[in-house]
Amino acid sequence: MAMLDAQEQTLVKINVARKALAEAKSIPDVKKVRDQASTIEHYMRRQQYSLEAISDASELKLRAERRLGELLAATEPRTVQGSEKGRLAGRKKSLPEGITWDQSHRWQTVAAVPAADFEAHVANVREEQISLTTAGVMRVAKRAERVEHIQQIVTHAAPLTDLTPVPILYADPPWQYEHVKTENRAIENQYPTMSLEAICALPVTTAATDDAVLFLWATSPKLAEAMQVVTAWGFVYRTCMVWVKDKIGMGYYARQQHELLLIATRGELPVPEPANRPASVVTADRGDHSRKPAVFYDLIERMYPEFQKRELFLRGEARPGWIGWGNQAA
Repeated sequence: MAMLDAQEQTLVKINVARKALAEAKSIPDVKKVRDQASTIEHYMRRQQYSLEAISDASELKLRAERRLGELLAATEPRTVQGSEKGRLAGRKKSLPEGITWDQSHRWQTVAAVPAADFEAHVANVREEQISLTTAGVMRVAKRAERVEHIQQIVTHAAPLTDLTPVPILYADPPWQYEHVKTENRAIENQYPTMSLEAICALPVTTAATDDAVLFLWATSPKLAEAMQVVTAWGFVYRTCMVWVKDKIGMGYYARQQHELLLIATRGELPVPEPANRPASVVTADRGDHSRKPAVFYDLIERMYPEFQKRELFLRGEARPGWIGWGNQAA
């Protein structure tokens, strides 16, 4: 019974603090509520309260930090990033007592999250019964920044129908994954994705000569879909190569450490000379997200030195001697 009374008293404190937050107008007053909520949260964790109860304190703390971020943004704009170690030198203003520059940056980041996104995050986290944290909200902010960046770099690429056909196509489609469990690991954080239907519908047949070879990247979960793309683009699957990575990744059944480069043809383009045929397994380091090792450009160039080559879904600058196409082409 005593433990029940303690829980009831703690819940009363949360309700009192929640009311105080609604009435608080100044940074010190809001900071006081934030600190009270943090203390209550730590106490509840030590006493092994239910996650639902702890989440009440966590949510109150987050809402106080969001309000602090709004107030701080009005007096001290978020112009610095990182920790307080060295990179915050040169600041011209001082912060209210008891608030560090790192806290100011974090709370202003939380405040910058659109209200709808913030509320959706809180609701989703509580529904999934995981901890509500400042870091989690900051990941939402990071995702929003990435989405904005992606929207800025997505320009209107030249229609494939306007491209001169070439005999060698190299493609790394922006596959859309349906079962992304965490926002911070979502593929859309890195680049715009396309549905299978949209990828298949691209008029790639007009971008290739009647006699052509297609090199198509596919991850293990997307192998079946990649085969559909091969057919939709008018090619016939022949064989594949395997890229073995230096680092292991994620996976629901097996943690992935490889990707497949499918090789498909149409017409009768000559096969590579025997001396120019590479091994089917290539070991190479993994670079930035989705970037494929340069060694595969080398292999394709050695396989087909005579023919013009085009890279579809190019991200960045085209390789010298290649033609690029894509909404992120530099």
